[in-house]
Amino acid sequence: MRRIGTLAAALAAGCLAAAGPAQARPAGDAEKVRRLDIMLMVTALRCRTTPDDFRAEFQRFEANHLGELNDAAADLRDSLIADYGLTGATRQLDRISTSMANQYGQGHPWLNCSELRQSARLLADVRGHAALVEAADQLLSPAGEGALALARR
Repeated sequence: MRRIGTLAAALAAGCLAAAGPAQARPAGDAEKVRRLDIMLMVTALRCRTTPDDFRAEFQRFEANHLGELNDAAADLRDSLIADYGLTGATRQLDRISTSMANQYGQGHPWLNCSELRQSARLLADVRGHAALVEAADQLLSPAGEGALALARR
């Protein structure tokens, strides 16, 4: 239960700090945001039969961030086109997306369904690309290192 409070505080603090003015986006940010979206989608499906079904929170997250999520997907695709050409980029994007989904197919490595539900609820209310990148850094880090580091700021 303590981890949930730490996670919520870390997400809230990090996402508020990240919600500054728009800036140029580093190339890796698009993949982070895409990975965050896929992780939430796959884990929401995994958790749907538990008391912590968070499909509604995930749908709200996607609806509230549709622009940022679409921009990240387009940025990722554009960077792949530059490296692989149009046909190669499509194949590479499919591989990357499948790999991301498979990574979370067995669940999140350190968050349970209750914590993922709370995270999705918080993420639905944050604003801006930078906030999503910050959340991705926290939620996709190995063994929760990102959230704990942010909580110490």
